[in-house]
Amino acid sequence: MFILIFEQLLKMFFIMVLAFVCFKIGLVDQTGNKTVSNLLLLVVNPVLIITVYQTKYDPALVRGLLLAFAAAAATHVLGILISTALIRPKIDTDYSIERFNAMYSNCGFIGIPLIGSVLGDTGVFYLSAYMVMFNLFSWTHGVILMEKRFSFKNLKEGLVSPMFIATLIAVLLFFLQLEIPSVLLDSMNYIADMNTPLAMMVAGFSVAQADLKKMCRNLRLYYASAIKLIIFPLCSIALLMLFRLPSVISMTILIAAACPSATTGTMMAIRYKQNYTYSSEIFSMTTMFAVITMPVLVLIAEQIL
Repeated sequence: MFILIFEQLLKMFFIMVLAFVCFKIGLVDQTGNKTVSNLLLLVVNPVLIITVYQTKYDPALVRGLLLAFAAAAATHVLGILISTALIRPKIDTDYSIERFNAMYSNCGFIGIPLIGSVLGDTGVFYLSAYMVMFNLFSWTHGVILMEKRFSFKNLKEGLVSPMFIATLIAVLLFFLQLEIPSVLLDSMNYIADMNTPLAMMVAGFSVAQADLKKMCRNLRLYYASAIKLIIFPLCSIALLMLFRLPSVISMTILIAAACPSATTGTMMAIRYKQNYTYSSEIFSMTTMFAVITMPVLVLIAEQIL
């Protein structure tokens, strides 16, 4: 699986480089970036989740999904503990930004195409559990980090997000065994296939807007990136060992946790008037380094899990 992960990340990296160049030469601007991001978030990812759940009912899949929910919830709790312990409040640091980016993964934009490529639809099926937990935690704990308070209004926004609603619809169709007509499903599959290139283009556009020279001189960025890409995934491997899950579930949860920082961090930083530039720098650095760290972590996990 190490080779598969590395090859897939390399392919995704080349798409990201192309997007980087397109943004730098002015072929795409920030408006275009926002449009592609919205298309991916509001259309492509939800459609992909629904298509993945268009499969025959299998009790083993249901048991696996419940286990994936439990493991995903435990992994997010672990992320809160690690980020809180290792990133302490300081007057001269944006600790809330660092904590958010250190635990919340880009499990949708990068996790879906990566897991789909190496673990297939079954992996994406289980990944939906991680994404549901991501939504619940990011719109509760994540908002508390950004806004320094919690409100049920923010939780409601998370629960009515397109991905959350699409997952509910997909699960309902799965349990009722309602099949989408083949002509419509084929069209949806075409849309779902857009996920990987669009996701990596969004990542490339974001990296293109970062000041790479400034990033490389900021040691704090390396610290936050190390927590996200190394410490958190390694601790997740130890946690998953306790669950003794089937390999496909364990690897799905691990890959989701090992993904670079979530784009949601920058979006929320903008929304709650935090330092979104710093958040985008963490996102950019973790996205670049993940090409190296993720295959290594998968190799370690294969030997242990």
